Amino acid sequence: MNSAPLIFAHLGDLHITKAKEQNYHDLLSIIVQIETELKGQLDFVMLPGDNADNGLPEQYLLISTALKMLSVPVYILGGDHDMEQGSLENMYQMPMAQKLPLAVTCKGNRCLFIDVCGFGTGGPDFRLGPDQIDWLQKELVAASDAGETIIVFMHTFPADLADPDEQRSLNELLEKYDVVLVDMGHTHYNEISNNGQTIFTATRSTGQIEEGPVGYSIITVHGAAVSWRFKQLADPFPFVMVTWPVDHRLLNRDNQAVAGVYEASAVVLGSAKISDVSYQSNVNGWQQMTHNEEHRLWAARISVEDKPLNMLSVKATDVNGRPGIWAIQPATDAYFQPQSVRDGSDADTIGSWLENGVPGTQLGPNRNTKPIA
Repeated sequence: MNSAPLIFAHLGDLHITKAKEQNYHDLLSIIVQIETELKGQLDFVMLPGDNADNGLPEQYLLISTALKMLSVPVYILGGDHDMEQGSLENMYQMPMAQKLPLAVTCKGNRCLFIDVCGFGTGGPDFRLGPDQIDWLQKELVAASDAGETIIVFMHTFPADLADPDEQRSLNELLEKYDVVLVDMGHTHYNEISNNGQTIFTATRSTGQIEEGPVGYSIITVHGAAVSWRFKQLADPFPFVMVTWPVDHRLLNRDNQAVAGVYEASAVVLGSAKISDVSYQSNVNGWQQMTHNEEHRLWAARISVEDKPLNMLSVKATDVNGRPGIWAIQPATDAYFQPQSVRDGSDADTIGSWLENGVPGTQLGPNRNTKPIA
């Protein structure tokens, strides 16, 4: 693709209470890692809500103190825990918190940050309200007219909205205006759902964790192609993201199937200079990729094997000899996608993706909680 992908980091629900707690130490560690390893490589950092566990001013002061270390823009959503004091006013006292709803355009993507906290005083009471629905529709029309890719950020799945009419209205807007990605919090576990048009992604909580080590997700949007990876805090760099083609689990457009010879692209993240980037596919051994300085992408032309799923691995090595590798399975026209439910819930989940930190156990304190089989 002749463009630079949007790249952002998602820090799952923080639930900050006190400075001595482990989740605050983890937040500081994540921010230090982003600032030292990923400085100048991300377009923004996103906090999906439930930032302060009780919505208290002193909890937001801790969060603000940590976020001051970041040199990249930060966008902050509210969650039901942020509403525990009856409003989001305490959250909005943070210098980097902007009033919601908020529209930001970056690299040809219109990013729409919306408030679903509703009128509750703690506890789930997720609503949009007619004014915000009108705002959202106007932004979607403007983005569509401008030919921009559309991404929506909200605290929950659309199906978690309290009003069935709002659920229906939001799902209709997502479909009508061809929204590529809805990125969310609230679940407390890593989750990816794909209805064949819109990818829904949620990143596990930083503060209330029930499955696996702490970390954060990194997401790229390259045209309509979405790539999602979970980065465990302890995992080393370099960190490889294949931005094109998509893994079959993230296939959301008919033109994303590979055929003949296709051009793959990848971004390699980390502070150390990269000495080598290679790829391996079904039909050959490790081959060199070339670097596009303008878009900071590594690229290669790759031949497709005639089978429903192909294999593509990309390996990067930095000047210190540290390797990073990522593998996906692009789909061909012979691949049949699962039938979609399209109700704005996790009904279209891709299931487990163990090598990407998605165990599929859905452990977390919400309606989707499931026991380990």
